[in-house]
Amino acid sequence: MMRTKKIIAALGCVLALTGATMVALAQETTPPAATPPAAAPADAKAAAAEHVAAIKANLMQSMQNLKGYQWTETQVVNLKGEDKSNKQFSCSYGADGKVVKTPLAAPAAEDKEKRGVRGKIVENKKEEMGEYMQSAVALVKSYIPPDPAKIQAAKDAGRVSLTVLEPGKRVKVDIKDYEKPGDTLGIELDTATNQILGLTVASYLADAKDAVTLDVKMASLTDGTGYPAKIVLDGKSQNIKVTVSNSDYKKMVN
Repeated sequence: MMRTKKIIAALGCVLALTGATMVALAQETTPPAATPPAAAPADAKAAAAEHVAAIKANLMQSMQNLKGYQWTETQVVNLKGEDKSNKQFSCSYGADGKVVKTPLAAPAAEDKEKRGVRGKIVENKKEEMGEYMQSAVALVKSYIPPDPAKIQAAKDAGRVSLTVLEPGKRVKVDIKDYEKPGDTLGIELDTATNQILGLTVASYLADAKDAVTLDVKMASLTDGTGYPAKIVLDGKSQNIKVTVSNSDYKKMVN
């Protein structure tokens, strides 16, 4: 009887040790906790809303500040790889809030001697190009500068998406159907300073066949005012590229 009790006690010790060992092994082999998932949709929406608010504030302040400046605008029109015109304007905002452009040089005199069929063809091409340029200029004005109210409307309608380009430094806010169905306005933002770094536009003129892209490089004046330093319009259907550069900003004396 005594021997039986000793055997049972020994078995109990073995079982206890085995159980403890199994527990320890289980603890050692327990997989590490899963990494936290990516930002939830609610967090992404909150981030997008924050950046949209920063963009709107930057645009409104810069637009207000620019009304006190005068600057030089240079327009270069390139057709099929060849520069066709180069014009400069003195620009400032008028009392109605619109930009007033004054040519800095008189336009070159046109050759009036061309006659016949060839002359008519040249004139027709000039007219077509003139119409295209008018439409292109109107398109640029509809995107640059972006309208804070349209940006807010797009955000409220769920047409805004956010891409992190450089964590803690740069993001891009894409706005679908900003001006026309199917277009996209992209705004790159410096998240440290809330300065707009650049704009991209994928749009079209009369229809989707007349695709037009805009690439805008933004810069800042000494007071932090943002302005479009260089705008490149690419009209691939017509092989036309228009480059608009803004420079020599000076505060106007009241």
